[in-house]
Amino acid sequence: MPAIRFAALQQKLNRKPSDYQPEKLRISDVFGENVFNHMAVREYIPGEAYKCLMEAMEHGTKINRDMADQIASGMKSWAMNKGATHYTHWFQPLTGATAEKHDSFFQPTGDGVGIEKFTGSLLVQQEPDASSFPNGGIRNTFEARGYTAWDPTSPAFILGRTLCIPTVFVSYTGEALDNKTPLLRALQSVDSIATEVCQYFDKNVKKVVSTLGWEQEYFLVDAGLYESRPDLKMTGRTLLGHAAAKGQQLDDHYFGSIPDRARQFMRELEYESYKLGIPVTTRHNEVAPSQYELAPMFEEANVSVDHNSLLMDLMNKVAARHDFKVLLHEKPYKGVNGSGKHNNWSLATDTGVNLLSPGKTPKTNLQFLTFFVNSIMAVHDNADLLRAAIASAGNDHRLGANEAPPAIISVFIGSQLTETLNALEKLEKGKLSPEDKTNLKLNVVGKIPEILLDNTDRNRTSPFAFTGNKFEFRAVGSSANCAQPMTIMNTIMASQLRKFKNAVDAHIKDGMKKDDAIFNVLKDYITASKGILFEGDGYSEEWVKMAESRGHNNVKTTPEALDFYVTPSAIALFEENGVMNKVEVIARHEIMLEEYQKKIQIESRVLGDIAGNHILPTAITYQNRLIENVKGLKEVLDTETFNKVAKEQLEMIVQISDYISGIIRNKEDMIAARKKWNKVEDIRERSIGYRTEVFPYCEKIRYQCDKLELMVDDELWPLPKYRELLF
Repeated sequence: MPAIRFAALQQKLNRKPSDYQPEKLRISDVFGENVFNHMAVREYIPGEAYKCLMEAMEHGTKINRDMADQIASGMKSWAMNKGATHYTHWFQPLTGATAEKHDSFFQPTGDGVGIEKFTGSLLVQQEPDASSFPNGGIRNTFEARGYTAWDPTSPAFILGRTLCIPTVFVSYTGEALDNKTPLLRALQSVDSIATEVCQYFDKNVKKVVSTLGWEQEYFLVDAGLYESRPDLKMTGRTLLGHAAAKGQQLDDHYFGSIPDRARQFMRELEYESYKLGIPVTTRHNEVAPSQYELAPMFEEANVSVDHNSLLMDLMNKVAARHDFKVLLHEKPYKGVNGSGKHNNWSLATDTGVNLLSPGKTPKTNLQFLTFFVNSIMAVHDNADLLRAAIASAGNDHRLGANEAPPAIISVFIGSQLTETLNALEKLEKGKLSPEDKTNLKLNVVGKIPEILLDNTDRNRTSPFAFTGNKFEFRAVGSSANCAQPMTIMNTIMASQLRKFKNAVDAHIKDGMKKDDAIFNVLKDYITASKGILFEGDGYSEEWVKMAESRGHNNVKTTPEALDFYVTPSAIALFEENGVMNKVEVIARHEIMLEEYQKKIQIESRVLGDIAGNHILPTAITYQNRLIENVKGLKEVLDTETFNKVAKEQLEMIVQISDYISGIIRNKEDMIAARKKWNKVEDIRERSIGYRTEVFPYCEKIRYQCDKLELMVDDELWPLPKYRELLF
């Protein structure tokens, strides 16, 4: 066995679970201790500045410069008492990762000494160079100005010895260069109109927030084995490797006993998360070997997105201390389940009501129906945009692969709620009779809580499923920033609620009572959106045909899916809701296409290197052994015996030659295809070319390499195998 692989396997066998023990065992003792939360604000910020900051945190009001100086001073004192020496504007550029530039609190005074200083201007806004971040043509490289601006609605926190201040990132001319800015705009848009709709039912509602609870799936792999796999290290997934004899066939890993070493990693990750105010509550084994999941409690969407981005960074830092690497790629291993990040979405009022949860009275249940039906209608009218929101090179490997929802967007609500909507649809339009109102309130709306009390229907093949008090967007990829799907979801919901309110108000203006107007509009929406509802098996061929007959798109690749971002209707949707202007939308489209193309380009290059530098020399070495053995047999055996006993070895030699020749030929053709499409300037055309002409060679080369893995002596094979990586 090659020395590197042997050493990595020995390391793995010799590793013991960490003896990590949390400093404090009670979660409540440490939760949020490194967060500048309400308790810290109250302690470190004086009266007027405290009120100003609370208004900004809870209602998004502006902070004047004098107040900003007081807040900055208090924040610095808190951070330094926690051991912080630096601060950073922590933001989320369009790379999918987070970014930070650390500056010291220390400033020399010119007389050989210095002081710690942090002003309101440094807190509120900074100007990092940031010229190398993706911008989609919004600015030239020589126009490097990009500004970070404090987002007070997401609390500052300490990571290591650095005060991290969540910020937006925008260009000199004001266009968003990050994931947070459009999300904040979408949240403001849905808050505004949802509050107006809520006041049909409760005049006390003054604010509606979008909530998000994500479920993060991931794989753990031994760090030594990871370092021995160039493909994992460079691309996040295995570009070759034959399936292990045992995978997930027995379903014995799912919800099974968590291995000690993995559990110790989880304990430290959870402990560090608690200190940062991330309310993780769930951990378990997932379906595939070495696959796990953790999930938090629901939070306001902006904070929840920040927490997930922070957690993904934290996972790898903690994993390194346990000699693990965390794999967040949607499909790191062929032949076993990939990883997703279910986004559980809902809306909640400042009066404590979940708008997707029924209440105890017909009035509150009518409110539930209003937001429930409008959610379905929003997805119906914008299904293609939701498909675009989850498009990525990694997710292309996962969607529809009998482990994740298909690429066709549909909504699952369960048979009982379907019957409820059918009953509502059967009511006559116009003014409701007293009998209809009684039937509606008692038999339709009145029974919703009973229906949902035992709503055990689940459909894991549905990309957008109602699960009792929320919608679960199951198609989001594990490495994705939640901001993108949440921006789209809240934007389409805001747009839909505006249409709803305009329709209801028009009926009221014509003399119809409010409840009658609401019922009439909901009835129209129920009829119009029925085509998006599907209760069956999303993996079946029958659904593909049915979806096509209903006019649903089945877009399986990212370049095609991303086209839905830049349709005239999508651009109008973003602009009307104040989420993004045309320049920002087109820039994002270009950035995502370029990212997709570059990822396939990198995978192609890495696979070519591995095939040429690792697999071919190993296969030739083994083939030469066989040839020498056959020569020896020919020298000691008579012709008849030789022909009988050497037949299989001769066939192996020929077969190995075929695979070697195939790898060489496909590698050359793959390089030629890359060169061809690299000359194409149009990024959409280039992306499609990479998908249709470069990527297929990766699949062919993988097939030939995997066949050789089964034939070549295990002692010669240079890369850790699936059985070693997964078990």
